[in-house]
Amino acid sequence: MGVLAAATALVCAAGVASAPPAAVAAEVPVGSGGYSDTLPAGAPGPSDLNGAPVDPKVTEDFEGHAPTNEWWSSLIFQRYPDNPHGENLFAHPASFHPHEGGLEMGYPRDSQLVADGLKYEHPHTADLSLGVQGLSSPDTRVADHGDWTVTAHWEGSGRTLRVTIGQGLPFAYADTAGGDAQVTFSGTPEVWHQEGSVVGASVGGRHYALFAPSDAPWTRSGDTFTAPTGAEGHYSVAVLPSPEDLDTFAPYAHSFVTGSRVEYDYDEAAATLTSTYRVETEPREGSGEGTLMALYPHHWQEASTPVTDLSYSSPRGEMRVAQGASFTTELAAQGILPSLPTVESADHDRMRQLIDEVLAEQEHFPEPGDTYWDGKALGRLAQLVPIADSIGHTEGRDALLDLVRGRLEDWFTAGGTRQFAYEADWGTMLGYPDSFGSATEVNDHDFHYGYFVSAAAVVARYDSAWAAEDAWGGMVRLLIRDVAETDPNSDMFPRLRSFSPYAGHGWASGHAGFAAGNNQESSSEGMHFAAATALFGALTGDEELRDLGVYLHTTQASAITRYWQDHGGDTFPEGFEHDVVGMVWGDGGDYRIWWDGGDEEHYGINYLPITASSLYLGHDPEHAGAMYESLVDRLGREPQIWRDIHWEHRALSDGDDALRMFEEQWSTYEPEAGESKPHTYQWVSTLAEVGTVDTSVTADTAHYAVFTDGGERTHVAFNPSGSPLTVTFSDGVELEVEPRSLASTTGEGGGGDPGDPGDPGDPGDPGEGNVGDGGLHLTPSALSSAPHGSAGEITVASAGGRNQDGLPPGDRVVLRADDLTGAHTGGATAFSLPVDSGNAVGNAVQVRVVYDLDGDGTDDRTETYRYFATNDLNGWEEYTQGRGAASADGSLGDLEGGSVRVELWSALGNASSRVLVGPDGGASVTIPFTD
Repeated sequence: MGVLAAATALVCAAGVASAPPAAVAAEVPVGSGGYSDTLPAGAPGPSDLNGAPVDPKVTEDFEGHAPTNEWWSSLIFQRYPDNPHGENLFAHPASFHPHEGGLEMGYPRDSQLVADGLKYEHPHTADLSLGVQGLSSPDTRVADHGDWTVTAHWEGSGRTLRVTIGQGLPFAYADTAGGDAQVTFSGTPEVWHQEGSVVGASVGGRHYALFAPSDAPWTRSGDTFTAPTGAEGHYSVAVLPSPEDLDTFAPYAHSFVTGSRVEYDYDEAAATLTSTYRVETEPREGSGEGTLMALYPHHWQEASTPVTDLSYSSPRGEMRVAQGASFTTELAAQGILPSLPTVESADHDRMRQLIDEVLAEQEHFPEPGDTYWDGKALGRLAQLVPIADSIGHTEGRDALLDLVRGRLEDWFTAGGTRQFAYEADWGTMLGYPDSFGSATEVNDHDFHYGYFVSAAAVVARYDSAWAAEDAWGGMVRLLIRDVAETDPNSDMFPRLRSFSPYAGHGWASGHAGFAAGNNQESSSEGMHFAAATALFGALTGDEELRDLGVYLHTTQASAITRYWQDHGGDTFPEGFEHDVVGMVWGDGGDYRIWWDGGDEEHYGINYLPITASSLYLGHDPEHAGAMYESLVDRLGREPQIWRDIHWEHRALSDGDDALRMFEEQWSTYEPEAGESKPHTYQWVSTLAEVGTVDTSVTADTAHYAVFTDGGERTHVAFNPSGSPLTVTFSDGVELEVEPRSLASTTGEGGGGDPGDPGDPGDPGDPGEGNVGDGGLHLTPSALSSAPHGSAGEITVASAGGRNQDGLPPGDRVVLRADDLTGAHTGGATAFSLPVDSGNAVGNAVQVRVVYDLDGDGTDDRTETYRYFATNDLNGWEEYTQGRGAASADGSLGDLEGGSVRVELWSALGNASSRVLVGPDGGASVTIPFTD
């Protein structure tokens, strides 16, 4: 992989142990702050399990700074003194394990459940081993790397082996010296092709092809194949979907991958992120170019590049194969806000009181005061700054800013009890006091430092001079670079330490010293860092930094709901009886977390911290609702641990319910360590009013969001610049935003479910109307403009165990109103149905609204909404249009003597359900018509 440096541009001229320029003194000034170029006395740096310092395991010709937090990091970071080679490496579709004689290779196609079903895994099983005849190496080192590829090096007994592997690569590419190529199968292979330099064989039902140079035929001896590759040779091994695919793979056998690089382009005006995943190849024989790459679901489902019918199984679901040297994905960039607007309906006096209570606390930065817990304390206070500002509490705003500024400056000044130090051998900025292995294992830097960057972005919003490069902004940028350096010639850091471009998310462990590969627990804290980077870049006028944050945030959002929450149902294997995983591992997913927490923590660790950049968790409100209901079902009650985190998450699917829970408990509950009552109150009260996220509308700025509630949209945008900004949304709404301010407007641009295909038509002149404001009430026998005279119930018959989703049965409830006349408002249908299934488990109620605009007996528009799964507790639950439309056919115009029908039935379950009618909170529907 000698040309990797040129191919990927990820390395720098300095060696791995190079120090930053001019770092002669112990304290290196950076603007108004600085860092130490030596670790504090007695403070540990990267270490093995016994606490002994470790250096990167690299070859003499390795260039650049040593990456950590990779899927392959156990090759470069020797965590265990007795293992100089490394742990299992999950590249997908293949897996690998290094040893003294070379590299095991397997295809972890099949899943299994372990730990009483809490974890699913696709374990590494060695099917064969790549090597050189006679090789015995004392260790395995890293010779080179790309964004998702690595070259491992073995040397001993006069033999040398270098093997390049990568995520998505079905090939392993071997360079040899001093001996013949050797591939040894772990069991007796079934050889179904052997012709000269090509062998096709299967073991355990998994299929492989061995490719040697055309003048080096393979010879078999037992389970071992050798080829006379000479003093310097090469060969490759590929895992095949099936033996029939040998001819498809053969043309790429000698086109060796030498580098890998992701290139991203954020188009702010079009709100799109385009990412191109590119490999460099070098023909070792012939003139072939390109290769085959297996794409994860978050790739191929968003790819603009054609994919083939070839596929592999993986812990992330089906991988599809693309041919060539690159593929491209395109994602909508949904916007990153610094804060939510505060609605007028919220109790501003109470909000002010709650902020003052936070300010009155005796200890704002409690022990242990390390990079994680101090970071959370900074985030907790910083999130209150724009809230205080929004309600005119300038005294509180300024007091909060002083607290945040002061603590950041403490950390950004070298030599104190809190400081950052640069570790040159590993090319990393370490904060002390450290925690969770952030210094000794280089763990979690994006989790920890994201809080510092986020707090700094809040300060920058109100004090731009503080964030200048020659003031305190220089230290903020160093933390960002430690986590996500992009400069290919960096003299301090490796590229994209805490983000794995091909995986689409980060890896938390610096060393990946686990049999299950690397892991990522709190995906949401990785997202928090991404958003903080985008906001700090925007607020300091650095579009390159902003675009980096948008890339990290948008890409991870496309992976998280798939791989942590099984969105789409294609990730978790059959038999895994959990709706989320607390951790994604290289070999699978685990419901468990790193401590013995409650179910609320297993879910919530991938929600917190809740900030305005957390709206991605609600991009699909129905899915967000299903996640909340899944937790409640598991608990048999509402959340008690981290309840504020779960109220905020609940608000992404049902703001009214979230606000209800807060109002019932606000004076008695204990906030999560990084949360506060005023922030939670502002969040749930805002979403209760504006509704759920509407991703069907985008804007020509990086900082926006759109919400919909009852057919009415709220558009929100933030202007990070120092000049007024006009933001244009894709539905035609324009919003004028003052400098460094948040603005919103409600009631423009329509609304409704993003999937509604119909054209609502133009309001006309239907004559004298009789629909009032469109409000209709359900009674036991009809739809009426007036509510039922007394409280009553409508019984919805059981589904009888059948799945009737979208299939209204003959015994459905049908209620109608006839002879209606009114002008269409351009809005959408809304409804509120109090439903209850008692203590029945697995019940779901579904509604359909049908419009016959002219009363001729022909339905002009039919809207079927996603069903509402009731809980197994007695009590009314509210089913609203916020569940979203499952389907919508036809279009709306004006009502001229027309009719409206509401149909109710049980989509699932074995018990009947009830719908409340009557004057006090009874069921109602609001049709988008007026007199």
